[in-house]
Amino acid sequence: MSIQVFYEGNVQGVGFRWTVRHIAKGFDVTGWVGNLADGRVELQVNGEENEVRAFVAAIGESELRAHIRKQTETELAGPVDARGFEIRS
Repeated sequence: MSIQVFYEGNVQGVGFRWTVRHIAKGFDVTGWVGNLADGRVELQVNGEENEVRAFVAAIGESELRAHIRKQTETELAGPVDARGFEIRS
């Protein structure tokens, strides 16, 4: 499964991307996380459905939850182009 998640709130300048990358190390997923010009953070991730769901849930249960006001998820038609898990932008 491949999904795209947009996080809104106070999600830039708080170590969000680094924390997401650290959380990703505990799951069998590949993908990337990056800041957007409009203040949101974008996550794209691939993996088995149970791993992807557990990873996204772990982000929501981490200390980052205090910074997330809104989370929007979309399933992607094809796999995310990434080797390992990267921080972009």
